[in-house]
Amino acid sequence: MVVGDLMLDVVLAPTRPLETGTDVPGTVSLRQGGSAANTARWLARLGARATLVAAVGRDPAGRALVESVRADGVVARVARVAGARTGRIGVVLGPGGERSFVADRGAADRLRPDGLEAAWFRGADALHLPAYSLLGEPLGHAGRRAVDLARAAGAAVSLDLASIAPLVAGGRRAAVELIGLVRPEILFATAAEADAVLGGTVGRDGPHVLLELAPVTVVKRGAEGATVVALEEGRRLRFEVATAHVATLDSTGAGDAFDAGFLLAWLTGRAAGLSLTAALHRAALAGHRAAARQLIGGTAELPIV
Repeated sequence: MVVGDLMLDVVLAPTRPLETGTDVPGTVSLRQGGSAANTARWLARLGARATLVAAVGRDPAGRALVESVRADGVVARVARVAGARTGRIGVVLGPGGERSFVADRGAADRLRPDGLEAAWFRGADALHLPAYSLLGEPLGHAGRRAVDLARAAGAAVSLDLASIAPLVAGGRRAAVELIGLVRPEILFATAAEADAVLGGTVGRDGPHVLLELAPVTVVKRGAEGATVVALEEGRRLRFEVATAHVATLDSTGAGDAFDAGFLLAWLTGRAAGLSLTAALHRAALAGHRAAARQLIGGTAELPIV
């Protein structure tokens, strides 16, 4: 189960640096986006039973996005919001696949808590949220309601910090308190996101400081792999997982694919009775494989009619 954003990515890929006051050649493509939708799509592609709860506008973009995510095998519980257009993200690609974003979240933030049904969560093994799902209103209330419903159904909860600026807009203390309200079993973050929330202490003291926020934390380091830390019967575990470098011009969605691969392998390993260390190591490797597949395969252009 994933609760959050289903949005339209407008991806601008210039073939040379942008120039003020004039145009440069490149490509402009429309793709299915949204951190929550990306994770749900990859969970389904990897063979999991995936449900996405989100909101879009009553417009052609919203209709196309819902059809696209369902075509990937995701059960879509998507509200169509009148008077708000489907959310859009402008993605400007830079050298080496680095990206800058312009967010127009629109209907994505209009998911209401009273639109969630307890029956949707029954039988779910886990609920995954990007941090966006705890911000904005009424989406933030819907995200917290989803956590309550998931806990009542016996599901684990995972949280991805997702993006620095919106997460720390109210200050680091507010961001930490928000994470504390969720009490995730697994916390995903890039090194930059973790440093932003904890004031740079991750780089100085090591990722173990993140265990104050969740018993399993995963620091995604892109081409440098990932660091996984966990608590097991009072012991602190840490291991590094390397990954082969994948050349790419667009890394959009790779972190979401990593989350999906990691979560599915972790749940499978836990069900198989693997030790925590073995389950987490297998999960990290699976996350990297999913991210690499996203980087190589990308996302098809979205037809909007």
